Amino acid sequence: MPAASLHALLAHSIDYAGMFPPCSLTLEKALQNQAEYVRSPTTWMLNSFVLPLEKFDAAAEQLSRFDKKHALRISALGPKTENAAEFASAFKAIAQTIRSFKGQHADVVSVPQVEMPLPQDVDLAGLREARAFLGDLKLQLFLETPADAAEETIALLAQLKEPQFGYKLRTGGVTADAFPSSVQIAGALLAATQQHVPIKFTAGLHHPLRQFREEVGTKMHGFLNVLGASVLAAEHHWDEGQIVQMLDDERAASFSFDETIFAWREWEMTAERIHARRKFVTSFGSCSFDEPRADLSALSLL
Repeated sequence: MPAASLHALLAHSIDYAGMFPPCSLTLEKALQNQAEYVRSPTTWMLNSFVLPLEKFDAAAEQLSRFDKKHALRISALGPKTENAAEFASAFKAIAQTIRSFKGQHADVVSVPQVEMPLPQDVDLAGLREARAFLGDLKLQLFLETPADAAEETIALLAQLKEPQFGYKLRTGGVTADAFPSSVQIAGALLAATQQHVPIKFTAGLHHPLRQFREEVGTKMHGFLNVLGASVLAAEHHWDEGQIVQMLDDERAASFSFDETIFAWREWEMTAERIHARRKFVTSFGSCSFDEPRADLSALSLL
């Protein structure tokens, strides 16, 4: 078993996105993997299966891999829309699709989360209009904009005063230019912390620690760096500079986990407090569930 503090930091932290680059698996293979993962000893790290709305019908044909005890938990990926009108219309379709899908497959499926790009012209009224289409659906919504617009978008979401609206930050991709700087990530973390807006991450977080990777020709951010900085910054009221220091740390020796305390350098946090902070620091999307586990094992953390 992992240390309790590591368990608190990584519980339900990985949204498996096997169909997306660089893995780019077929839907059938990705669902086959998901069915294995929900039955594995490390299923405690797994959150949701990232499934585009247009793939729901195809996924319905393969639900025999799941059962009530090993259900398919879905993060529905909405389409990219060009403007506020298309965005509102898409939300209406999203609500209809999710209601229908859950109604037909409630015994083996849950859809607790939706993630979707946010067009530049959507304002507070547009968000409220979209929210109205969801009615009584209990969904956590994560809306994505480019990293350089993160703080502005988080401020907009904060005006809703609804914790079900969160921000999705892209932390990498398959090319070097897809990776935001540590300063950009720190700005988003600080804004989300100060305004109590939930945040999740996607792409580029396959490995626990920040490191240079030949396949992308740049340094990839580490998920222990990002998640750890998120909770420690909130707990200790860090400024942007302190967050950047942790995001840039590539030394495994800087991180320690035991049954009570998670520590980065001289900064500490109890497992109980991590649980409380994780309410606003939810998960990260990864096309691989194997790489994070293998790397944690190599660090003797699993």
